Amino acid sequence: SNPFEVKVNRQKFNILGRKTKNDVGLPGVSRSKAIKKRTQTLLKEYKEREKTNVFKDRRFGEYNTKISPEEKMIRRFTLERQQNYGKKNIYNLNEDEELTHYGQSLAEIEKLNDIVDSDSDTEERGTLSAELTAAHFGGGGGLLRKKASSEQQEEEEKPKSRKELIEEMIAKSKQQKQERQSQRESALELTEKLDNDWKEIQTLFAHKAPKSERKDKAVEKPKPDDYDMIVRELGFEMKAKPSERMKTEEELAKEEQARLQKLEADRLRRMHGIDEQANKKKPSHVSADDLADGFILDKDDRLLLSYKDGKMNIENEEEGEKGEEEEEEGGKEDNENEEESEEESANEDEEDSSADNHSDLVSDLESEEEAAGNEEQKKHKTNENESQSVKELGPKMEAAKAELPYTFAVPESYETFKSLLTGRTIEQQLTILERIQKCNHPSLAAGNKAKLEKLFVFLLDYIGELATLDLPELRTIDKLVLPLYNLCQMFPEAASDSIKFILRDAAHDMEEVIEVKGRATLPGLDTLIYLKITSLLFPTSDFWHPVVTPAFMYMSQLLTKCRITTLEDVIKGLFVCCLFLEYVSLSRRFVPELINFLLGVLHISLPKNQARGYAVVHPFTPVGKNLELLLVNDKKDLDSWQKQNLPLSILTRLKETSTTEMNHIRLSCLALCFDLIKKCAVLYESLPSFHEIMHPIRILLKQHIPVKEYPAQMQEWYHSALKELENKVKHYTPLICEKKKPVPLKQYTPKIVKVLEFGRKQGGSKQEQERKQLIQKHKRELKGAIREIRKDNQFLARMQLSEIMERDSHRKRKVKELLGSLATQEGEWKAMKRKKWKN
Repeated sequence: SNPFEVKVNRQKFNILGRKTKNDVGLPGVSRSKAIKKRTQTLLKEYKEREKTNVFKDRRFGEYNTKISPEEKMIRRFTLERQQNYGKKNIYNLNEDEELTHYGQSLAEIEKLNDIVDSDSDTEERGTLSAELTAAHFGGGGGLLRKKASSEQQEEEEKPKSRKELIEEMIAKSKQQKQERQSQRESALELTEKLDNDWKEIQTLFAHKAPKSERKDKAVEKPKPDDYDMIVRELGFEMKAKPSERMKTEEELAKEEQARLQKLEADRLRRMHGIDEQANKKKPSHVSADDLADGFILDKDDRLLLSYKDGKMNIENEEEGEKGEEEEEEGGKEDNENEEESEEESANEDEEDSSADNHSDLVSDLESEEEAAGNEEQKKHKTNENESQSVKELGPKMEAAKAELPYTFAVPESYETFKSLLTGRTIEQQLTILERIQKCNHPSLAAGNKAKLEKLFVFLLDYIGELATLDLPELRTIDKLVLPLYNLCQMFPEAASDSIKFILRDAAHDMEEVIEVKGRATLPGLDTLIYLKITSLLFPTSDFWHPVVTPAFMYMSQLLTKCRITTLEDVIKGLFVCCLFLEYVSLSRRFVPELINFLLGVLHISLPKNQARGYAVVHPFTPVGKNLELLLVNDKKDLDSWQKQNLPLSILTRLKETSTTEMNHIRLSCLALCFDLIKKCAVLYESLPSFHEIMHPIRILLKQHIPVKEYPAQMQEWYHSALKELENKVKHYTPLICEKKKPVPLKQYTPKIVKVLEFGRKQGGSKQEQERKQLIQKHKRELKGAIREIRKDNQFLARMQLSEIMERDSHRKRKVKELLGSLATQEGEWKAMKRKKWKN
């Protein structure tokens, strides 16, 4: 070793008791150790990377030196028994061990359950005799000679030829096969005979007592157990049968369209007076020489023979007979009419035939007179028949004309749609709309979808027109909501667009009126009905909906921007409040406009002197001529009042009602207000600011409303609403601003920061120091790992390069050897060729 390459670790100070490692070291020692370690581990794994023939002994305790051999054997034996017991002998009650021979169970071998094929040889199946193989596959000459020599010695005859030996061998094999077959047949005959004898003898073994003893010793049969009863019930239980497949929507629409078209054709036929019997063919004249060559059965009355539970099934025949009887009974009247028509036609035919048969025997004049008379009689009879048929079919034709058509085309304009429904009853209108939808289903034709979308718009316009009449037909509107809902389910996008268009127009009209006049009135009955229909057609519990959300905003604007000037406005506003509660019944969304409107309704029910001490928000005013709209001072009207519902139809009768009825309506509006306050208290009880929201209403109910002047029923509604407001416990504390730490005043004391020397680790807390140490340790370990991985990759690359160079050198050596051998062969060949030319 070179002394200049020796590494020496020197220390400045010698410390007693401290051990120093690697004071003096050689530069190649650590490297040689690393290479040796890599050759033992990494190189070994690299060489065995594609090998799978490694033998690993997985027996119990093979590599455990702490267990003795006897304990190993006992443990292995118990594990083997457990494995076999768990797989095969779960339900085996015998504890005997199963003996095997060459992997097969001796018990199965002794059963001899091999299936015998009658046409094949069982003893020598699949095997060839030595003689046959020797004769047919060659190499049998010696065997045949040996056999021939043995026969010569025994029989002292001449040796046979090869052909004779083969024929003799074939004959022997056929004889053996025939013998085996005969033995098999005899064995089968014996077994059958033994079975028959056993059946005859078996009756002798069973001892039967005489009938007298049986009667004396009659034993009651044991009653079936509960388990047996359940098993029998399950056995006799009806099993599921495959049903017909569910038809698709398109198939159902096609069937319904075909049914309606058939009914319409029948109605038109009856309306035009075409009888069913007229379409039937009349019996033609049959001569005596007719051989009935063209006779064809109208239907096949043959029945298939079937058996059920061992008996012939006659259900089909009985059903056919019953059906025929019913048809005969139901068609007696038709048969009578047919018989009459047949008699008439037969008489006519007889007359015609008589005229034809005797025309040659009479003179020409007589024949002409008779012919003229026959024609007059025929005309007279036909006129009589036509008049009779018209009299009979008259009521049928009128009934057919009065019926509704079964098929309708979708109207292209609103006028045609309106003409279809006007003058009809509610049931007829619903039937017409239903038949329009069925006859023009979207799956039947390409353009039906656009037509039905127009039908939805027409139906909406028709409902609005019904609502704007002097006497609005609210019952008809209620019934028409169902076909409107069906169309909305079929075309939700078109339905939402049409209703949004209506609501947008209503909101735009209200804004225009506010811009011009400064105030607006509540809309008409048609708009209120559209708002109600919106809640029926679309979900109202969504956070945002393209139709419901605009309707929600429009209703809130109605309660805040429209002035309350008449009793009609109060009823409309309460209707909008009811709609609001219906909209938010599931989502429990807070509606401040609703609370404000209910507070205003209570405000206008008070006298002007008591309407002080609380705040009122627009559209209600604390002073003005619109106060006391719901105030009732007449004691007679107060005493005679009974709570009644407030339908929308009452809006059209307000001008014609008397003062007593008006006072009763005012009291009903106040009672409805109490009921809505109670529902709001139940709905919004979980809100954090519930008490603050309902505080103005609570003050108004407690301090200002004259409860004692109202009737008893009204007082009950008042106390129930007040009880709901007061009984709600404060579940949440009111919202308070968060308390912040006060900001200290700015001070001018200097901030002293410790400055450390460069290169040293700065001080800090213990946690910071530990964290820094961990970070440095992680960096050091990461660098070391990366360095080792690089060295491993370099080592593997060197090994791969050495393998490649070794293969290349081996190949070059082989190529040189081959080229040398070829050169020597070529030289020998040339020398041999020269020698040949010389000779």
